[in-house]
Amino acid sequence: MTNLQLFIACVAIWGSTWIAITYQLGRVAPEASVFYRYLLAGLMLFVYCAVRRLPLRYALRDHLWLALLGAMMFCLSYIFVYYAEEYVVSGLVAVGYSASPLLGMIGLRLCFGTPMTLRMAVGSLLGIAGITLVFWPEFAKLEANSEIALGAWYTALSVVISTVGSMIAHRNHDAGIPIWQAMAWGMSYGALWSLVITLATGKALAFEATFPYVASLLYLTTAGSILAFASYLTLLGRIGAARAGYIGVMVPIVALVISALFEGFQWQLATLIGIAISVAGNVLVLRR
Repeated sequence: MTNLQLFIACVAIWGSTWIAITYQLGRVAPEASVFYRYLLAGLMLFVYCAVRRLPLRYALRDHLWLALLGAMMFCLSYIFVYYAEEYVVSGLVAVGYSASPLLGMIGLRLCFGTPMTLRMAVGSLLGIAGITLVFWPEFAKLEANSEIALGAWYTALSVVISTVGSMIAHRNHDAGIPIWQAMAWGMSYGALWSLVITLATGKALAFEATFPYVASLLYLTTAGSILAFASYLTLLGRIGAARAGYIGVMVPIVALVISALFEGFQWQLATLIGIAISVAGNVLVLRR
């Protein structure tokens, strides 16, 4: 696939996964749903690696990094996403993730010494200001519904943890761990971490055998987890984390459109202005 095709695949899939997650909420605990999702994804990826005869043995040091990748990118970040979507509409959670490229630039600076400029700093501030504007109509409802603030906090935690996961993925790529093997081990470790958290917090491993739950689980597993992450990590290796971060600019817009169609999200002037400012900030940071 070309870089443009990989980009479109990531935006289209991830833009729609936010609404799919809402069908996972209900009787099944978020920790258990994340466990099922990445258990299936890990098994599928191991079968794929075995069919292609890709090497799966790595040193203990690499396994520690892969386990950490699983904890951050395929466990904790998604558990907080599921919790966030219990309190705010899915499109708003996606908007929060538009801060990922901005945080990624800071992470690259701290972890890998990638230089930052005044342009990047200004772009980061614009991105944060835009996200705040998009959320502003929801914050105005805090007196009537304090749960919105909780949803915003869960979103922020998820974004920060996901950014840490991206830094670990960057490190694993530089260490020579191929994409498919990194995903197979990382998602399997993520499933294991999710299972441990589920049991440790006393949550039941319930399963909802309904069409919406099963269909959304399969979509999130195959498209949202395997195809989208494979496309993203491939793009990450080809063009770098900064330019791949453009995905974070477009996904929230797609998610808000879908949220307006299926969740009744109402676009306001603050929403449009906030998106415009956030996109401008991301473009300012990510442009050559």
